[in-house]
Amino acid sequence: MEKIKLDQETKNSLINAQKNEISEYFLYHKIAGGLKDEQNKRLLKDIAEDELRHYKFLKSVTGKDVKPDRFKIFLYFWITKIFGLTFGIKLLERGEETAAKAYEKLGETLPEAVDIKQEEDEHEHTLLNMIKEERLEYVGSIVLGLNDALVELTGALAGLTFALQNAGLIALTGLITGIAASFSMAASEYLSTAAENSKKYAVKSAIYTGTAYILTVFLLILPYLLMHNPFLSLLTTLIIAILIIAFFNFYVSVAKDFNFIKRFTEMSAISLGVALLTFIISFGIRSFWGIEI
Repeated sequence: MEKIKLDQETKNSLINAQKNEISEYFLYHKIAGGLKDEQNKRLLKDIAEDELRHYKFLKSVTGKDVKPDRFKIFLYFWITKIFGLTFGIKLLERGEETAAKAYEKLGETLPEAVDIKQEEDEHEHTLLNMIKEERLEYVGSIVLGLNDALVELTGALAGLTFALQNAGLIALTGLITGIAASFSMAASEYLSTAAENSKKYAVKSAIYTGTAYILTVFLLILPYLLMHNPFLSLLTTLIIAILIIAFFNFYVSVAKDFNFIKRFTEMSAISLGVALLTFIISFGIRSFWGIEI
């Protein structure tokens, strides 16, 4: 290839992109080595070979041999282990804006760079969407458990906070209510899913729904177990609810390519709206009947 004259900024961008490509080559091979699913293993190895080819192309342009980023490989390997294959890889691919700009700049003088950018956008995106991962097949069940727990329990805790005004009593009442509701929700999910799918799928759906529900219950009740002031506990619970909504919607927006802002706003508005309404109703009931505990 004929030597291309590059300004320092473009050269630095290309070297950075080159480092990303070789890092991702080693990362995908490392992840693939620990997979049992043959299709997922093959897909990751295909993507890895693309990354290596891109690296070699950039090396021919910059004339530099770049070492992989070992920390990046370590970090994203464990992200995929903890949060799932699809989430980890799509999160990694989201951070490629610098490389994309470098390819666009290089494309002004070298058409092959445009082809690589297209491949990054199309081929790898297609391969990533072909990855099979069980937890993503049950996202609907997780959403059901998570959303119901957030809406029902934030509302219940808001009402109980004003009605009872005793952190320990509120925690006990909320915990009993939450555990009972989690079993009820899991059973309902099993019955509704069993009518449409296999019993095996229905059992797993029920487990995902119930688990998401009960984990959310414990997180929301935790402030009442750790604090004596019920109103401060309620405020902390609402903050935890917002953090749960933010984290889960970020996860789904990356893994399933959903709109984060829209889903986060909807879930937050519903949960906080129900909590506020229940708090007002409890205030009215307590004032009307003059109940003191």
